[in-house]
Amino acid sequence: MNPILISISLLVMSNVFMTFAWYAHLKELNSAPWFVAAVISWLVAFLEYMFQVPANRIGYTVFSVGQLKIIQEVITLSIFIPFAVFYLKEPLKLDYLWAGLCMIGAAYFMFRDKIS
Repeated sequence: MNPILISISLLVMSNVFMTFAWYAHLKELNSAPWFVAAVISWLVAFLEYMFQVPANRIGYTVFSVGQLKIIQEVITLSIFIPFAVFYLKEPLKLDYLWAGLCMIGAAYFMFRDKIS
């Protein structure tokens, strides 16, 4: 299978777990002591790393480190916005659009040598 598709797929999976590890405790464990939330988040983050490490190792065969980082950030924003709106019930703000446009610009600069 294509290492680009494998890497991106694994990064998507990793970011789903990362988003839950970082933010789900705000809704689900808001009455628990912070250290309980930290331990549970750490356990979820372990799953994140089980996808992230192979994603970056495979991705590094076809991308630079900077390109991998920008791909990860674009995926993170793409997962975080629906998570914030639908799971945490945060309002959808125009700022997400502006952040996305900045990410498009960042992706352009990281990949422009491959585009031209």
